[in-house]
Amino acid sequence: MFFPEINLQSSLKPTHAPPPGLDLIYRDASLIVVNKPAGLLAVPGRGADKQDCVASRVQAEFPDALVVHRLDMATSGLLLFARGAEMQRLLSRRFRERAVQKRYVAVVAGSLKSPTGEIDLPLIADWPNRPRQKVDHESGKPSLTRYRILAHDAATDTTRVELEPVTGRTHQLRVHLAAIGHPILGDALYGEKNGDSAERLLLHASMLCFIHPLGGEPLSLASDPPF
Repeated sequence: MFFPEINLQSSLKPTHAPPPGLDLIYRDASLIVVNKPAGLLAVPGRGADKQDCVASRVQAEFPDALVVHRLDMATSGLLLFARGAEMQRLLSRRFRERAVQKRYVAVVAGSLKSPTGEIDLPLIADWPNRPRQKVDHESGKPSLTRYRILAHDAATDTTRVELEPVTGRTHQLRVHLAAIGHPILGDALYGEKNGDSAERLLLHASMLCFIHPLGGEPLSLASDPPF
């Protein structure tokens, strides 16, 4: 079924008192989930001016926290950290095995016609133009994105969509939407030259669903997009 309903309910209790500087969505002895703001790196970059990031802020409060996956700097939303190396290996394997359901919300240019659909286009790094990625039918890695229309806005000629990246390639959602003629608003890399259709990239990691690696309970975490 396309975009099956998610009814996961967890008996685990999230923490509702986040440390200063962190939008903490969930915490227990095994994992941490934070709501990353747009414009903040997920992990440190190169250079002294790129050391402030979600990972360093989380580790300042929870020294055992380790990155499991990443979000683009311009993307906001749910970011998962493991508590300790063994839990990091366990959760990373869940991502590789596609045992973690991920959903994003985006606003794209133009009016998508089909209520649901798939974008199946192989992707590869565009080495002369890094960090850009590109569609390459000869050498690209298989890449699949599913989408579901949430709303149309005729006044602005835009579409709000829910996105499910079945694979997890770099910039996958951004490249796939641009490739079918509906770039995500605010995307200066794959959309309009200056990204000035919006003040930020309108892409938000809105849901993570998986079985808790220790307790075995289904865990469903959600974050409303700030746009």
